[in-house]
Amino acid sequence: MATAKTSGFCLSTDAVAVTPSLAAFIERTDYNRVGNAKHWPPLSLSSTDSEQRDSISLLNERIRREHCKRESLSSRPSMDSEEADMYIQLVKEQQQRGLQKLKGDRRSAASGAFSYKVDPYTLRSGDYVVHKKVGIGRFVGVKFDVSKASSEPIEYVFIEYADGMAKLPVKQASRMLYRYNLPNETKKPRTLSKLSDTSAWERRRIKGKVAVQKMVVDLMELYLHRLKQRRPPYPKSPAMADFAAQFPYEPTPDQKQAFMDVERDLTERENPMDRLICGDVGFGKTEVALRAIFCVVSAGKQAMVLAPTIVLAKQHFDVISERFSRYHNIKVGLLSRFQTRSEKETHLQMIKHGDLNIIVGTHSLLGDRVVYNNLGLLVVDEEQRFGVKQKEKIASLKTSVDVLTLSATPIPRTLYLALTGFRDASLISTPPPERVPIRTHLSAYTKNKVVSAIRHELDRDGQVFYVLPRIKGLEEVMEFLAQSFPNVGIAIAHGKQYSRQLEETMEKFAQGHIKILICTNIVESGLDIQNANTIVIQDVQQFGLAQLYQLRGRVGRADKEAHAYLFYPDKSLLSDQALERLAALEECRDLGQGFQLAERDMAIRGFGNIFGEQQTGDVGNVGIDLFFEMLFESLSKVDEHRIVSVPYQSVQFNMNLNPHLPSEYINYLENPLETINEAENAAEKDIWDLIQFTENLRRQYGKEPYSMEILLKKLYVRRMAADLGITKIYTSGKMVVMKTNMSKRVFKLMIDSMASEIHRTSLVFEDGLIKDLLNVLVS
Repeated sequence: MATAKTSGFCLSTDAVAVTPSLAAFIERTDYNRVGNAKHWPPLSLSSTDSEQRDSISLLNERIRREHCKRESLSSRPSMDSEEADMYIQLVKEQQQRGLQKLKGDRRSAASGAFSYKVDPYTLRSGDYVVHKKVGIGRFVGVKFDVSKASSEPIEYVFIEYADGMAKLPVKQASRMLYRYNLPNETKKPRTLSKLSDTSAWERRRIKGKVAVQKMVVDLMELYLHRLKQRRPPYPKSPAMADFAAQFPYEPTPDQKQAFMDVERDLTERENPMDRLICGDVGFGKTEVALRAIFCVVSAGKQAMVLAPTIVLAKQHFDVISERFSRYHNIKVGLLSRFQTRSEKETHLQMIKHGDLNIIVGTHSLLGDRVVYNNLGLLVVDEEQRFGVKQKEKIASLKTSVDVLTLSATPIPRTLYLALTGFRDASLISTPPPERVPIRTHLSAYTKNKVVSAIRHELDRDGQVFYVLPRIKGLEEVMEFLAQSFPNVGIAIAHGKQYSRQLEETMEKFAQGHIKILICTNIVESGLDIQNANTIVIQDVQQFGLAQLYQLRGRVGRADKEAHAYLFYPDKSLLSDQALERLAALEECRDLGQGFQLAERDMAIRGFGNIFGEQQTGDVGNVGIDLFFEMLFESLSKVDEHRIVSVPYQSVQFNMNLNPHLPSEYINYLENPLETINEAENAAEKDIWDLIQFTENLRRQYGKEPYSMEILLKKLYVRRMAADLGITKIYTSGKMVVMKTNMSKRVFKLMIDSMASEIHRTSLVFEDGLIKDLLNVLVS
């Protein structure tokens, strides 16, 4: 909540709970009793009195509950107004840079501008769409029809709703329609909207808008926290140019830009780097990482390279070891489950004492036993392959070390944060000159097709990946292929094998001794086998789109034409989502489309584990496309959603509330004047200090008399008012009036967010004044 941290900047929905509390506190005050509470403790206490007197406890619980829903807000830094202005400008500039990097079919054909709206001509009959003002409907088709105003037929988009059919001119539809995609397996909405009653849709749209506001608050706080971190820029040295000169290829233009981006992050900025390198498989992401590692290690820091599988970690280790072999003072180590216990202990001690400069491994590198001597850089390959706990650990490191994330298909959250400027991104979409596109073949499975595909590759002295979705079935395929190709080296590889056995198998395949590797998706990331240019993927319907794209990228790394054969058992067994997934993959045959594919993937597969369950539900209210348009809109207008807090002492509380404490209570307190001063000082600091003071007071002296409760309520009201930019609270007749610096737009967002129908209808905004129209003050 804003009350927990506001000192110059927050978004409107961050303080939603506070305004009703201000009104409720004042409304519940019985003015006849203020100043007349002579006795303490009271002789009797009715249930109604108990509820009234415990309203502070209820508010404390509410603040704590809201606080727990979000991530440790009190530990994050706050801003003054000057910092807020600079920060808002920075976010807007970052967002513009991010949007300029967006590629693919999200650009409007007419204007070339970025758009989430759908082109009606790309819709198929039965697709679900969202009209911004009417709601969710089912697309029927585009047909010519005559309008009432003209005899000339024009094209209309016909949309079916729960209570009838609507038609919109195509031009209007292209401005108002969005594709409706749900963040889960099913694409069918719960219900269609009604043309005759749009109020239910309006409530859903507002709920989505509120969710966007909350998301923006969280994202901004995380980004701000990173911006507040400082480390000295790394020195530029001639050795860096010598290291770069060892790269045996001519860098592509995109690669050169990525090199410059990373070098600028490390040598010119004081904030830790958090950059995403998004490049297709084999496009040169690793070289970008190697140069970053050299820069950091040359300055005496350690670098960690994190890979999702031991196979990929081993490959990274080999590449890094070879590249750094001429630098005898730089030591490279691999930490993996392939090692014996004594080998692991030796490596752990070397890491702790700084004897290893570059450490490569899987998620074990994030464990508590790994203590770094002077960690400066974290390189994460294929972040989407890690689990939730590993991602949390990675996120915690981002505030203190430089982070470089490599991915061909970044997770949707990563992708969209990059585009909106919360994450710097470098796109490598230009293929190396010698690369040839991969030919993708999608068809029903037959043994003859499999044999034909493999024989074609073996005839040109190549190697083949044969991938299945799970371990069960590998032996059966082995038996079939051994009969079909009796004199060919064939082996099985999967993650459950003994580590030495797996390592030996992969080594033999890399050296060409094994011609056909039957495996699970353990080979999904990183393996770079130049001579393997055919991949057979069986039961493709069981793979995710990003997985298929990565698997397909295992081939086509040389100048030979590569083939990817995707086999499904029977089309009648495939879900609509699986069919759409495969169609999207076939459309992306050109090189360098992993970036666009990840965006497409966002609209196809579930992302509950990426955004969290709450946001997943919120997106479901309006569909992904409209949700993200609202997110972009909110970010671009962030300064309009700003609340500027005011100093606590400047808040005027002009209401006739001057309670007199009972003499019994005064005598009970050890030092009454000091207690009152402590309460005032706590309120001046922030809401958390006030909560802590109140709870400590009750622990020490028990429940306070009603007059002391009124005094505490005044402090709470002034504290919350200061956080909301309210400068004056007074009564006008039986109406409570609050003078504020917030805008009408912010006030409306707050009203829309309130759960209480009573407060939504009773609070009005006029000329910088919030008026509570509830006639409940007791005269």
